[in-house]
Amino acid sequence: MATTPAIASVLPENNYLNNGFGLKSWLLTQDHKRIAILYMLSTSFFFVIGGLAAALIRLELLTPAGDLMASDTYNKLFSIHGIIMVFFFLVPVAPAVLGNFLIPLMIGARDVAFPKINLLSWYLFMIGGTIELCSMVTGGVDTGWTFTTPLSTHYLNSNVVSAAMGIFVAGFSSILTGVNFIVTIHRMRAPGMTWFRLPLFVWSYYATSIIFVLGTPVVAITLVLVALERLFAIGVFDPTLGGDPLLFQHLFWFYSHPAVYIMILPGMGIISEVISCFSRKRVFGYTAVAFSSVAIAIFSFFVWAHHMFIMGISNYSALMFSLMSMLVAIPSAIKVFNWSATMYKGSIIFTTPMIYTFGFIGLFTMGGMTGVMLASLGMDIHLTETYFIVAHFHYVMVGGMISAYMAGLHFWWPKITGRMYSESLGKLAAATLFIGFNLTFFPQFILGYLGMPRRYHSYPPDFQVLNALSTAGASVLAIGYLLPAVYLLWSLKYGAVAGNNPWRASGLEWTVQSPPVTENFVETPVVTREAYDYANIDNPVVVTGESIAAS
Repeated sequence: MATTPAIASVLPENNYLNNGFGLKSWLLTQDHKRIAILYMLSTSFFFVIGGLAAALIRLELLTPAGDLMASDTYNKLFSIHGIIMVFFFLVPVAPAVLGNFLIPLMIGARDVAFPKINLLSWYLFMIGGTIELCSMVTGGVDTGWTFTTPLSTHYLNSNVVSAAMGIFVAGFSSILTGVNFIVTIHRMRAPGMTWFRLPLFVWSYYATSIIFVLGTPVVAITLVLVALERLFAIGVFDPTLGGDPLLFQHLFWFYSHPAVYIMILPGMGIISEVISCFSRKRVFGYTAVAFSSVAIAIFSFFVWAHHMFIMGISNYSALMFSLMSMLVAIPSAIKVFNWSATMYKGSIIFTTPMIYTFGFIGLFTMGGMTGVMLASLGMDIHLTETYFIVAHFHYVMVGGMISAYMAGLHFWWPKITGRMYSESLGKLAAATLFIGFNLTFFPQFILGYLGMPRRYHSYPPDFQVLNALSTAGASVLAIGYLLPAVYLLWSLKYGAVAGNNPWRASGLEWTVQSPPVTENFVETPVVTREAYDYANIDNPVVVTGESIAAS
């Protein structure tokens, strides 16, 4: 890529942010970058809602007696937390925000394949979220985020139907986003951008899109069947009507375990970009890392029944699903080992995104190793439905995914906004998040091993010390989340102008101005070399006229 230009004193006037300031211009936009900003704002709103619910949960668990709220209220509270965080933050945030903003820029396209459908996806997401919030404030739902039958089909004082329909509508947003990304990556790559010149970020999002398209319809129709059985007693899951409650478990987890990789695969793509940039090296074993993303997407559809080891499935089925659950760890391990090999003897630069990346590797590795423990039949029978499951899930999804998302947000923030943020505050926030997360959730591994069941609002006094430590850690974790909100918003007005490529990173997105123009590229770039070619970082990555001059 061209030598890094001198940092300008003011932002360029012609950029996607300045292309119309009115509310109408944003609500009717077809620009993938603006739609990404809309998703960023909306998912951040849902994160706050889910986070407030989590804070109340931890306050209740500070003491052994259920003295802050009634048991029904507590049930609805952890249901709100789980449903909002899983379906309206963790699943959409990385694909809809960073994927929407970056994929066209990374492959040399001017937009996604279907801009109007992209905007429709955001509206469907917001409609689904609105339905979900209405179901919460008009009585709530107490089944947890899993909607387990027969509780979800028999207990009539809970807004299961409206909550399920909110997720159903939002599911169409995921499906349309997945289709859009698949077609965009297949059909709109710049000349010379072959499959094995694609950034690993794009490979990860491609694999995620496959899961979106294949998995989301399953959970959508499952929730529709729950609603129909609840309303009309049609007998799909109710054994008294000829149904099978285990059928719900099979259908729900057939989607919901792949959904784990919907949440984590985009984070893995982010980590590959950050490690390569700040190690100044090509990702070690690029092809293996690329294919490992596809392997994770494929394997994820064959491991769902490890959630059902205590539900009466046959020993032979349990044995096969245990084996497959251990095998799915191999592609993830390939990524971790190859990231480590990339950093080995690299010129590592300890920026804020890199600190978040180190946090991701530690937390995700802990989550993955405990996942292998839960794939073992004997361990799973002892630990299922305890706080060990809660800790494992959060280490992967919250510790891993949010650390990766924060790494990516900080890495591309100069490209998104044209502004730099405070590096010292960024590093402090990354360290605070890592420390606070471990203080919050590591004690829950011990609680689960000792036998404390999850979803209980009262517990024996013997567990209070570990619960109090977990609640104290949650306070530290909250600070780790609040700090970036403060200094990133501050940077929008007061941050130093970033220039086009402040990190001297490789990739097409860094050859355009910051923030990018609406059309992304003045001319269609022609890619002439492999991804992450940091040995030739000062040579052009593309052959084109005005687009190189503009960078």
